[in-house]
Amino acid sequence: MAKIKKATQKEIKAIKTLFLEHYPDSLTELQYENLYQLLIAVILSAQCTDKRVNLITPALFEAFPSPNELANATLEEVKSYINTCSFFNNKSKNLIKMAQSVVTNYQGEIPLNQEEMMRLAGVGQKTANVVMIEYTQANLMAVDTHVFRVAHRLGLSDAKTALKTEEELTKKFKTDLHRLHQAMVLFGRYRCKAIKPQCEACFMQPYCKTSQSFKV
Repeated sequence: MAKIKKATQKEIKAIKTLFLEHYPDSLTELQYENLYQLLIAVILSAQCTDKRVNLITPALFEAFPSPNELANATLEEVKSYINTCSFFNNKSKNLIKMAQSVVTNYQGEIPLNQEEMMRLAGVGQKTANVVMIEYTQANLMAVDTHVFRVAHRLGLSDAKTALKTEEELTKKFKTDLHRLHQAMVLFGRYRCKAIKPQCEACFMQPYCKTSQSFKV
């Protein structure tokens, strides 16, 4: 990974202000109606597009409207609904295990707590943070490939991992993390793309250090 010039304190402040101005009410593009549906959608979205997840979930939610139904589903049943999603074999197993744990340990209610949520199958720190950010507007940062790329291109982080990048962004931005996370996702998805970023007339141009892409 090439050495990228780090953003100064002044630049970090300006970057934060610009993100909040350009994406004042940014929300996830995943479609859901409750916490259970949101958690499933976020689990499925790992290395899969939100667009694809939104095509899969309506039938899945109809077949398994709560953790109870999902906990009693067979692997083949779940696979048949999500087989167009990346890593569907693994995700199918995790969804059933997650639902079983929710029914057994949490009276059928998804725990709304980062640590407890991370005890569920298929839920790592990033997934838990994304759910907490979206559902409770928690002051947390989550780093997916878009956030990772944007953070490195703007000199906000030179960390090699997503978790380290999350740590650096949390320390630098401090507040409004939930809004900044969503802003950076949308900015990375539609403007600061991995291939052919739309650099012309980009509002972040004065603070961009490189258009090089980065892998988590």
